Amino acid sequence: MTEPDARAIATWHYAAPYTFYDFASDPDDLAELLDPAGWGETYFAATDEAGGLVGYWQVRTQGETAEIGLGLRPDLTGRGLGLSFLQAGLAFTSARRPAKQLSLAVAVFNERAIRVYQRAGFQATGRYWQATNGGRYEFIRMIRAVETD
Repeated sequence: MTEPDARAIATWHYAAPYTFYDFASDPDDLAELLDPAGWGETYFAATDEAGGLVGYWQVRTQGETAEIGLGLRPDLTGRGLGLSFLQAGLAFTSARRPAKQLSLAVAVFNERAIRVYQRAGFQATGRYWQATNGGRYEFIRMIRAVETD
């Protein structure tokens, strides 16, 4: 992640109902994205073969669990790219942050993402409510065991 990457991601705007994922919707998330201390530690830019920014990947390790977050550039969503983007990010994570399990949270309304996560082997383990983006929203916690060779 570089400053230009972070600034570009900060301006991304998704179509409704996915505007929820705009960084501008949550000042705390935006501040975290724009903090250089997290670039290359927590936040990573995802690029295509030509070096163009296509998304971001976020990883936090807590004990034996790597908690991930991700975002695909808005114009690339809904085009069937989610699973391959997720799989590339999972490979990136396993190479850099060994963990026994992977965890993520997804807003309950985001059925499109939930299907992708399920196809990648994630299973729902619970639901919770969280104050974010100016309101309270319900999330699903999903986990997946890390495959070992």
